[in-house]
Amino acid sequence: MSQNIEAQRNTATNEQEPLLGRPGDAAQPEGESLAKNFVLGTAVVAQAGVWVLAAIVWGAVFSNKLMLFSAHPLLNSAAVLLYIQAILVLQPTHTPTQKINGTYWHSGLNNVATLTAIAGLIVIEYNKFDHNGTHFVSPHAILGLITYIIIAIQAFVGITQFFTPSLYGGVDNAKKLYKYHRVSGYLVLLLLLATVCAATQTDFNKNVLGMQLWAVIVCSILVLAGIVPRIKKAKFGF
Repeated sequence: MSQNIEAQRNTATNEQEPLLGRPGDAAQPEGESLAKNFVLGTAVVAQAGVWVLAAIVWGAVFSNKLMLFSAHPLLNSAAVLLYIQAILVLQPTHTPTQKINGTYWHSGLNNVATLTAIAGLIVIEYNKFDHNGTHFVSPHAILGLITYIIIAIQAFVGITQFFTPSLYGGVDNAKKLYKYHRVSGYLVLLLLLATVCAATQTDFNKNVLGMQLWAVIVCSILVLAGIVPRIKKAKFGF
């Protein structure tokens, strides 16, 4: 009798669970590979969003005549893809060992993503100078510049916090800044998605690539729907 009552309670609880899970639900199981974090919990939703987003950009680029400028959207969309992987792999870690290993993966993916994004910036700036174009005028360009600046700060602080905490007066002081680094990271994510959305409103996209704003927005919503439920408020010190 008691088992039946308990089963009914569990069923009622499961039926009341949010479709995408509760905030911070995803936690890396003990003994499981970090690779599982890429698809753990609602990560599959984020993966669907970012891979479709990348496919939209790459499909649009390769559907037209390739030129030097083509490398800009290709490189930057690849950078967005890598940045999101860096978030997904670290989010579910919760034990000291998991956090350390996850940080190495997180740092590696972010470093590759940043180098890829810088290459994309170099391409567009070279193209602008070569064609006497205007710099950082459109909403897409302005958002992109802001994002690059925050990423540079984010990367510097993140790397030094973990690898050279002495710059902050020791490990304990460096750890106090972790929550700000996390908040900044999610801000960067929003800026990255907003920058891609703004790219659909540029003249080049309207006249050549033809990416649709609604499609990019849907992909961005999927990315956020997959990442936000995995945020652990405790990691912010709340």
